[in-house]
Amino acid sequence: MNYLFIILSLLLLLVAPFFGQIEISLSQINNIDSIDHKLFWDLRMPRVVVAFFTGALLGLSGLVFQSLFRNPMSTPFTLGVASGATLGTAFAIVFGFISFVAVFGFIGALMTIIILFALTSKLKGYDTSSLLLVGIALSFFYSAALMILFYLSDETQSYEIIRFTMGSLDVVGLNHAMPVVVASILLLFITLKYKYEIKLLLTSYDNAFLKGIEVQKTNTILLVSVSIGIGIAVSITGPIGFVGLIIPHILKTIYKRSADRLLIQTFFYSGIFLVFCDLIARKLGTTSDIPIGVITSFLGGPFFIYLLVGRKRA
Repeated sequence: MNYLFIILSLLLLLVAPFFGQIEISLSQINNIDSIDHKLFWDLRMPRVVVAFFTGALLGLSGLVFQSLFRNPMSTPFTLGVASGATLGTAFAIVFGFISFVAVFGFIGALMTIIILFALTSKLKGYDTSSLLLVGIALSFFYSAALMILFYLSDETQSYEIIRFTMGSLDVVGLNHAMPVVVASILLLFITLKYKYEIKLLLTSYDNAFLKGIEVQKTNTILLVSVSIGIGIAVSITGPIGFVGLIIPHILKTIYKRSADRLLIQTFFYSGIFLVFCDLIARKLGTTSDIPIGVITSFLGGPFFIYLLVGRKRA
């Protein structure tokens, strides 16, 4: 069954660039003068690449967050990094820096990380709980600031901000996909390097400490790595919910393994899930693509409830 899922997933990746509102001729893909060539290599292929690696990054980030906070409801956006990126993007839109939207989004995420660790370092007994509380407080502050920007914006700017918050995989050219590709692969390498530490942290911090793990250093490295990756992804695609919450839980239910043994599976299937959601968004027959965040929430919500109910009955 596992091999069947892998084969079907790889087939989905192969055929995904050929689906969309406009049919592509296979014979014209390599003809550099044709519209089909430009459509395939400048729009369809980058979109699939961004979808896969964004999904992979979100899913892996969710698994790490749930492990470090030991909270099954933790998501990649728990610390307010996505809210910071959204606020940075809204600032760029309202004040006329449209060409630098992604840059401002990443700056917003990066500033959030700096503020988080600057504030928690001032608290007694730094731990993930204090970090989580500061992240929640920052999220509320960013929401208020975003409302101010909405008030200052005109109708067009308000629409752009709302559209960004729903998530979008629209990119032009593979170069624009590279930041999220690099970020997701680096995050995978980092989590694999700290696989043993994650295994011990899943039991208890005391046990990890007794086994010689520098708990605070490990937490900081993993949380900063995840937050930077999330900041890069959100600055390009906007916040996309549910991937980092639902996919780790699905895989734990299917494989019956702990998080440290599901890193590669989470990376791969989270990417496949977002590619699948994007195909649905592009094939619903609407005049424009449905925002990807709407699709992930629409599919993820009911299925996640089904998993919870099924597990309770078991």
